[in-house]
Amino acid sequence: MEPTRKRILCIEDDDDTCQFMTCLLELSNYEAKTAKTVAEGLRLANSEPFDLYLLDNMLPDGTGLELCLKIRSLDQHTPILFLSGSAQQEDRQQALDAGAQVYLSKPSDPEELMRVISQLLLN
Repeated sequence: MEPTRKRILCIEDDDDTCQFMTCLLELSNYEAKTAKTVAEGLRLANSEPFDLYLLDNMLPDGTGLELCLKIRSLDQHTPILFLSGSAQQEDRQQALDAGAQVYLSKPSDPEELMRVISQLLLN
């Protein structure tokens, strides 16, 4: 029997980044699902189990920070990784305070990103 692939929900509004992340995750044998808004991400998080949430910070209907807080009110344990264009220390600290495990800035090295995802999914 084939082992179940880890499921990752990527909430990202940029089409190119979304496609890149989906390809990168699937090439690394993860199952990727995407959402482009806070509302869609929250709906999916409420309706399906995921092993990791990958959040952008700036979304059309809110912020990844708001989404992170909502996810944490439902799920205390699933790792949350921010991948955002904002490299401000304040944004990073707010995300970690809201319950994220890691905050990476875009553009991120794909090998580094996959290493971090792998580590988060091992814990």
